[in-house]
Amino acid sequence: MGYYQPTDLKKGAVVQIDGKPYRVVEYNQKVMGRGGSIVNVRLKNLIDGGVVPKTFKGQERIESAEVTNQTVQYLYKDVDRFYFMDPANFEQFELSPDIVEDAAPFLKEGDTLALQFFDGRVINVELPKNLYLEVTYTEDVVKGDTTSNVLKDATLETGFVVKVPAFIKQGDIISVDTATGEYRERKKD
Repeated sequence: MGYYQPTDLKKGAVVQIDGKPYRVVEYNQKVMGRGGSIVNVRLKNLIDGGVVPKTFKGQERIESAEVTNQTVQYLYKDVDRFYFMDPANFEQFELSPDIVEDAAPFLKEGDTLALQFFDGRVINVELPKNLYLEVTYTEDVVKGDTTSNVLKDATLETGFVVKVPAFIKQGDIISVDTATGEYRERKKD
């Protein structure tokens, strides 16, 4: 069983408190006099979805959660469920939106990603840090307005809308940071 020091906690880290898994969703460190520090975090309970604030001091030890990852393929979504399949043994997983949550805007049928398990149950959908998605709609830039700092909305093939530079066109494949939902770059041919 591993442990974190409070200053090792970063956004996305999964810890265990009273036998329950929590993910760090916000992290803030305050350095006190004589080299001590206080770490304020907001933790999301990965079982019931509740978010709680927690403060850790100096050398406290926080238990890391024993989580495992399993590679799966995203199949489809219906009214209130997301469906995934393990390509190795064809086992299927049916997940509710509160588990899929932040990953939902980036899911594309057929994509490979990972499900995170704690105590035999799925607690999280792990996306790659960056994903390439096609722009299915964006306004054409006004002729002459090619300044690089102008941003416009672009709708991606998953339905997600992202701010992109003016030179991005419909049909372009762009990279999106899945943690922030921000445009990274246009894919080069």
